Amino acid sequence: MITITNLSLQRGGVWLLDSTSVTIQPGQRVAIVGANGAGKSSLFQLLLGQLSAEQGTVSLPGGCRIAHMAQEVEASGRSAREFVLDGDTRLRELEAALAKAEADGDDHAMAHIHGELDVHEAWSAPRRAEALIRGLGFAEGDADRPVSSFSGGWRIRLNLAQALMKPSDLLLLDEPTNHLDLDACLWLENWLSRYPGTLLFISHDRDFMDRVATHIIHFDRKKLVQYTGNYSAFEHQRSERLAQQQANYEKQQARVAEIQRFIDRFKAKATKARQAQSRVKALERMEQIAPAHIDSPFSFIFPVADKVSNPLLSIRNGKAGHGDTVVLSGLNVTLLPGSRIGLLGPNGAGKSTLMDALRGEATLLAGERTTGEHLAIGYFAQHQLESLDLDASPFLHLQRLSPKASEQSIRNFLGGFDFHGDEALSPIRSFSGGEKARVALAVIAWQKPNLLLLDEPTNHLDLEMRQALTMALQNFDGAMVVVSHDRHLLRNTVDEFWLVSDGAVAPYEGDLEDYERWLADRRRDDEEPPRRDSQATVASQATGLTAEQRKAQKREQAELRKQLSPWKKQLAQAEKAMEAAQAKLAELEEALSDASLYEAANKDRLKALLADQASVRATLEEAEATWLETGEKLEELEAQLET
Repeated sequence: MITITNLSLQRGGVWLLDSTSVTIQPGQRVAIVGANGAGKSSLFQLLLGQLSAEQGTVSLPGGCRIAHMAQEVEASGRSAREFVLDGDTRLRELEAALAKAEADGDDHAMAHIHGELDVHEAWSAPRRAEALIRGLGFAEGDADRPVSSFSGGWRIRLNLAQALMKPSDLLLLDEPTNHLDLDACLWLENWLSRYPGTLLFISHDRDFMDRVATHIIHFDRKKLVQYTGNYSAFEHQRSERLAQQQANYEKQQARVAEIQRFIDRFKAKATKARQAQSRVKALERMEQIAPAHIDSPFSFIFPVADKVSNPLLSIRNGKAGHGDTVVLSGLNVTLLPGSRIGLLGPNGAGKSTLMDALRGEATLLAGERTTGEHLAIGYFAQHQLESLDLDASPFLHLQRLSPKASEQSIRNFLGGFDFHGDEALSPIRSFSGGEKARVALAVIAWQKPNLLLLDEPTNHLDLEMRQALTMALQNFDGAMVVVSHDRHLLRNTVDEFWLVSDGAVAPYEGDLEDYERWLADRRRDDEEPPRRDSQATVASQATGLTAEQRKAQKREQAELRKQLSPWKKQLAQAEKAMEAAQAKLAELEEALSDASLYEAANKDRLKALLADQASVRATLEEAEATWLETGEKLEELEAQLET
């Protein structure tokens, strides 16, 4: 049991905690949440004995073995496998003791140490280390590469693997998902759900917390407030406490209404039933989430682009990759105004390669990339932070883009990203990763893009900023393509998924839960150990297919799904036409409700409005007929795919 009693803590003259107490029971998995700078990492430093409190006590069980995830790692010539094994300090101690005993010729000591190594299961340590490395998304052969050969984000993954390797009673993880992709997040969730000790972790990923946490500790006005349940339960409980401020619901009502219209229109259609059901769940979540975030310091939008083209961008008969290596082939994709696409796919399948190809980078090795006259791309990726001018302020970044913009308009815009006063004028060199990410997003939004390409936009962002970004994307009128391990953001901002896998890009008909099952099946296929002939025969008879045949079948199905793409696009165009006609019809009906219109003096205007109304109704009927015919054709093709 961990007991914190009357704890007061300050850093840099700022009080983080003031006379607060909390108790954590053995085996609990506790998510630590709160605004950036609230003191979450400082709490970890207290538990590790690296920091002293001004008042109060922190009590840990006697002999408690603590494992924690380091945030940085120096370049090293050690292999990734050896680096991860270093996490098991007891194993390394026994290995050193054995080497000394062998050098001394001490047979008695060697026998004793071999016994301890056996109890410690040292024989399986390399295999367990490699399982951690694979689970966190490293490629085959990476275990033998030196640590120095990996980029910063991949070294953070090695730090995480090292922490998981250490036998522990208390595991402390600070932002474990920050540099992970969706596949690795799902693997880590499963690993942590089986961890037998007490887990404390800092996270801004609500889905991850929902899957892992049994309790929440919230840094709230210098107090530690404990909640039972996962993050959704915390939001619900906190929203009840803040119910009196629900007037701010208007921020989200536009998107709620849009989702409800989607549900009402498509819940009876077989081709859309799964997506409609996902939207029902999303709507339920949103209504609980909104009041829990009403005191957020962030409130911004992506302004509407001045002009737009249709289509915005297309690639035909494309190949994408690096140098002589083709990663994706048969690329035939089109982005229309209003397209809202999430990219799914295993690590290394080519999601970022596709994003670069869409941008027109050198990764597009062949094919025709056509852009609309008014295409304006807003691109965000982690390496984009490196392109920021560290000596310039947030204000200067925007002023350089629009020299004629007024100082007040720039300040007002930056205020939505929580850059106020002197902070808006300060060089960003000293900013945290999250603050720099907010600057990068502000720069993108300021330029009024009509196509957003977002590659892991939530890394470094805290929960409130992630929620503000989700709401801004919900209200964005342009097109967007998103890669993210944040399932809440995907679930609430995109309308369709593309699967990047096995060298191809194809529409994905399922939802995120289907994708998780697909990944689990794929992982089992890839990690299936070699069988004896008799076992292989039994497995083949059970399924009717060998592992190679199953993979070939998946590739064939992916090819069939590609054939559905033109029909899906036609369906989407019909939906857009229906929505536009319905909106225009509503305007005309509102105009026709004006009583003065029926006076003799306005006869010509009335006649024109009635003619417009008839024309728009005809357009709507035509769009509805196209939508129904296309939907029926899609159902037929999907039925063929299932057989």
